[in-house]
Amino acid sequence: MLPTLTTIKLTQNLYDALFQYVLTEDQEARLKKFINILEEHIKRKDQTPFSVPIKDLEFLDDGLEELRLLNWQEIPVTVFELVLPKSGEGDEEERMEPIIDLLERLAILTRPGGHNLIWAYPYAMVR
Repeated sequence: MLPTLTTIKLTQNLYDALFQYVLTEDQEARLKKFINILEEHIKRKDQTPFSVPIKDLEFLDDGLEELRLLNWQEIPVTVFELVLPKSGEGDEEERMEPIIDLLERLAILTRPGGHNLIWAYPYAMVR
């Protein structure tokens, strides 16, 4: 999870810091993708924390320790999948909207990639 300081400048500094851990073209491409996702999150000014699964960052090897030194945290995230019964009424996204609205009143949520998975964060860790 990204620390509270969030600016586009941070992403460039982060890229510079993590680039030293990138040894292959594949790792460089994955780092660029990670930085792009971070920049998009910052530009959207989301109210939810920016986070990615640790397994998606394992390519950084010692770079994960660098993230910890930069105050990034590992926090537990509960993953839910919202499955709606088939219906001829409206598209799935439209039908999910009121359910997501209700859940957002109960927990801090994000939907990575805009699909049916929902990540729920512990209040104590992100407030």
